[in-house]
Amino acid sequence: MNLPALETLLGGRSAREFLAEYWQKKPLLIRQAVPGFTGVLSRTDLFELACNPDVESRYIRLPADGVDGDWTLEHGPQPRSRRRGKRQPWTVLVQGVNLWVPDGDRLLHRFDFIPQARLDDLMVSYAIDGGGVGPHFDNYDVFLLQGMGRRRWQISDQADRSLVEGAPLRILKHFTPTEDWVLEPGDMLYLPPHWAHNGIAIGECTTYSIGFRSPTAQELGTEFLAWMQDRLQLEGLYADPDLELQQNSAEIGPKMVDQIERMLAGIRWTRRDVEAFVGAYLTEPKPHVFFEPPEAPMDRRRFEREVGAHGFALDPRSLLLFSAAGFHLNGEPVDADETLRPALAELADRRCLPASAVARFGPALLELLHDWYCSGFGAPQ
Repeated sequence: MNLPALETLLGGRSAREFLAEYWQKKPLLIRQAVPGFTGVLSRTDLFELACNPDVESRYIRLPADGVDGDWTLEHGPQPRSRRRGKRQPWTVLVQGVNLWVPDGDRLLHRFDFIPQARLDDLMVSYAIDGGGVGPHFDNYDVFLLQGMGRRRWQISDQADRSLVEGAPLRILKHFTPTEDWVLEPGDMLYLPPHWAHNGIAIGECTTYSIGFRSPTAQELGTEFLAWMQDRLQLEGLYADPDLELQQNSAEIGPKMVDQIERMLAGIRWTRRDVEAFVGAYLTEPKPHVFFEPPEAPMDRRRFEREVGAHGFALDPRSLLLFSAAGFHLNGEPVDADETLRPALAELADRRCLPASAVARFGPALLELLHDWYCSGFGAPQ
């Protein structure tokens, strides 16, 4: 699959212009963002993924009149008979297509002008005529790239975000569109968070959604405290040598609360702790993602020959990020010499290293890459 230059993808704009004028500010419709694009996999291959128990998928059927009545939401794996249903509009959503289809991974990372720490995944929506997921809003940015067929998109920056009670999806109770477009293959619509939108298939179609991570403060706080739990080392033991007789033995006295408050005041963290947490949290694989070591791994000498000839690439499931706290790969800190930082930064950015770059950094880098290869985190290209 040939992907266009960034200026074409963004409708003649540079990444800097897009970020300044549109990112999290206002929608943008881009005609022929990816000229000639019809998708990265066939309808048959998409349904094969939807039937795979290791792939996250959802089946959504709209009410008969498209508005009122029972909405159907079923999580995968999908039965193979699913695709024959025609009586009511339906759609199948397949998450994480970038993890299973190399062209999907390349498409996702064409959006690396947004930091990889914010990228989530590539979702593909297949729908029959009239299919969709109803009017809704997301808490994150999304690029909606039209694959095969056509889809009508209606959008609104409405303040009313009340939802239909009892629906299995976050369906807006009242939706008043202010814009209305039909997207052809290769067209793309960018939407900032909280913009209401409704996509309706015109005939059979697919839409490729490039989504971004937007964790809530509650989620970050909960995950950070869980991360800190294994790193706390509080000194001292609760003691009360001056204990006085209480009138009611069931009372938790203020002196006890005071002492516990002082003990808990020892829970502190630094910016370095936050940097280390963020690296681990943002590279942690999703629960359904597993790494498979090669069945017959190459020994170090053969691996060196292969990498020396072809370079090294991260597995699509791997995420390598770095900050002032160092590098993190798949939820774990990378123990590597500081001299390898330029090579690892290039690998993190490009997700691959040419043979010439590997050769410049010698045995230490080769040893690290071989360990990652044996764990299933990457391989010679």
